Parts: sequence; structure tokens; C-alpha cells
Amino acid sequence: MTNSTDERLQTDRAVAVETKVYYDLFAPQSSAPAPLLVALHGYGSNKGWMMREAREFAPEGFAVAALQGIHQHLKEPKEKGAPLRYGFGWLTNFRPEESVALHHRALLDLIATLVDEEIADPSRVFLFGFSQTCALNYRFAFTHADILRGVIGVCGGLPGDWETSALYKPTAACVLHLAGARDEFYPPERVADYAGRLRARARDVEFESFDAGHEFVPAMRERVRAWLASRAAA
Repeated sequence: MTNSTDERLQTDRAVAVETKVYYDLFAPQSSAPAPLLVALHGYGSNKGWMMREAREFAPEGFAVAALQGIHQHLKEPKEKGAPLRYGFGWLTNFRPEESVALHHRALLDLIATLVDEEIADPSRVFLFGFSQTCALNYRFAFTHADILRGVIGVCGGLPGDWETSALYKPTAACVLHLAGARDEFYPPERVADYAGRLRARARDVEFESFDAGHEFVPAMRERVRAWLASRAAA
């Protein structure tokens, strides 16, 4: 017999609440709006780490904004007895479409804020993602096809619905995807067709593999820095 209380049970109801998404900003001393690099870390990292890395990738004169993931979690300390650390991620298996929408809104609001403050040149906005944020950033770049000048993915993947979603549109934004030949999460056989698949919706696509694992290496920094400088000047 069904318990009468079960008949009144309602699950997954929701209330809308405001959330803050934090970011760090480096703004060059300039009287004119600068090219902007928006950099997003991978799973378990944070905005401080990504800002340090992104400034190594950005050419001189770029503004850099490092956005922090929306899902916080505890991380085990590297050394016994050390305090627990915090990491951040962007996506979970529970209603992932809501995380994607938050990611899009955070980027749109961040870019609009920095343009309004005359820190960023709206015609030269670049989006940079590592690991987990690669696919998320591609979702953004090809959904909001007129926002970005370019998008960079390092050691990450394409959206799982890349071939099937009607949301993704062709874009004039340029794309640079860098892979690690020793990447245990995105090995060469997994990423071999990425350039061709990206060219289905973008005309300017460059793909390159490096002697690296799931990481940044100096040659990647040099490659991205030169690519950003050339695309920002175009």
C-alpha cells in the first residue's frame, strides 16, 4: 500500500537565487581599450592559478581576466596534516544545461562589464580554456558567434553534441587548439579529427600537437602568444 505521505512528495522543485562568479583582472596602463584574453581554468583549479598562467600566454598590452568555476569542492592536501584546499569546476552531471547557461551568462556579463569600463576592446576579445573548459568555451563561441575574435583550447575536448545541436552557428572567430602527445585524458587518437570537425563551423582553424601531457609547456606559451599577437593586430 502506498504511504499517503508519498503521494504529496514533490522532487526537484527550484527557487531562483543570485550567485556571484569571481574573477581576477589584469589591466594594462593604457588610455585606449585593450585586447582582452578571458582565461578559464580546468577542473579542480582556481582563478589565481589561471591568472598566473594566462599572463605568460598574453602578449604585452593585453588585458587578462581569469574567471573562477561555479562549483566549489574540497581537495585533499598534497602533504599529510596540511589544511584542506578548495578547487573549482564548471560542470556536473546534475542538470548540466543549467551549468552551461551560467557559464554563458558569466562570460557575457564579464565581457560587457570590461567593455563598458573601457578596459576591453569589444572587437578583440579572446577566450582561452584548459581541459574541462575547452568544450564549454566552444559551446559559447559557436552559440554566441559574433562575440569573440578568437578562441583557444588547450588539452581539452569538443562538445559532446557538436554534430547534433542546432545551437551552434558558423563564426568568423579564429580557433587555435593545442594538444599534448602524451595527454592521458585527450590522447592523439581522440583528438586527431578535431581540426576537421572545427572547420565545419569556423574558417580559420589551427591545430597543433606538442610533446606534453595534460599540462602547459613553454612551447605552448610561445605558440599562443604569437597567435594572439597576430590575430589582435589583424
